[in-house]
Amino acid sequence: MKVGILGGGQLGRMLLQAAANYVVETYVLENDEHAPASHLCDHFVKGDIRDFETVYNFGKLVDALTIEIESVNVDALEKLENEGVKIYPKPAAIRIIKNKIAQKEFYKEKQIPSPPFVVTQNLQELGQQQSFLPAVHKIGMGGYDGKGVQVIKIAKDIEKGFDEPSVLEKMVNIKKEIAVIVGMNEKGDTAIYPPAEMIFDPVRNLLDYQLSPAELPQRVLWKAEAIAIRVVQELKSPGLFAIELFIDVNDDVFVNETAPRVHNSGHHTIEANYCSQFDMLWRIILGYPLGCTDAILPASMVNLVGTDGHSGEAIYSGLDEVLKMENVFVHLYGKAQTRPGRKMGHVTIISKERMDLTYKAHKIKNTLKIVS
Repeated sequence: MKVGILGGGQLGRMLLQAAANYVVETYVLENDEHAPASHLCDHFVKGDIRDFETVYNFGKLVDALTIEIESVNVDALEKLENEGVKIYPKPAAIRIIKNKIAQKEFYKEKQIPSPPFVVTQNLQELGQQQSFLPAVHKIGMGGYDGKGVQVIKIAKDIEKGFDEPSVLEKMVNIKKEIAVIVGMNEKGDTAIYPPAEMIFDPVRNLLDYQLSPAELPQRVLWKAEAIAIRVVQELKSPGLFAIELFIDVNDDVFVNETAPRVHNSGHHTIEANYCSQFDMLWRIILGYPLGCTDAILPASMVNLVGTDGHSGEAIYSGLDEVLKMENVFVHLYGKAQTRPGRKMGHVTIISKERMDLTYKAHKIKNTLKIVS
């Protein structure tokens, strides 16, 4: 079977590492021939994943396509789907998710719990929503990794908002943020991973580190799992999805947003779960039985990002010390150049002791620095 991946970043890289276990011919479309996934595929095609003709012509080379980023040309994917190419997830699901306005309206229409919101077309309309504050302004198209999100607590913060179509979402009094990864096959069967608790960098609004399984009361766990499965079932598409959720101080659960692909919050599954998120997606694409999502051991995962004040050729300071640590697994993404906040790798820790996970996560953050 010939399978194409739109995007050649670290998610594509880890997908290709998992593909080595299967009989599959892999293709990658990416603008940068030095991208993390470029040398691991069977066939690399240089091109823009947002260009209709490029994506369409690439799709004609394969039996199935998947994505590692949402900013793809959905019109081309729809044409390919109509001509018999399998797309994971379906273009209709990608179209809903890639636009935060459409995504929020989807939750509202399907009665999926999500924070109240209003749509603003420009800064002038945002200025008319002072009674809705405090809230979070999210750009409709193009936001990623904390970019395109502004916290608007009081009227004077409005100038930080976006002068283009966006969602103004009521701020939730958050107790925990979790992510639940769900796989669904062509038959509609689902497999759900234990939730991961996400701890964010408050400055960059990026995932800092996470703990899995998240410690939740049974009732809250059931609610989160039911909501996550509902999101995927309502999208009516096979594929792998990461559903990010808020748990508020009253233990109510709300969907924050959904990613229609393998996700940063599931990287720990490579070592910590019987079937990784990457292996699960290959099983879905290739038509194999869904894998076992049970945790082998509890895990923590630390993002490795470029250090502030450093841009240029990447140097991994403290790497030797981290590699000496017990039950620690380092994943470097092969990016030659670092810059502040750029995702350069991750480290997974597994342990029976939760205190050990937290301690090592902080030690790794303070030891391993990506400098230039």
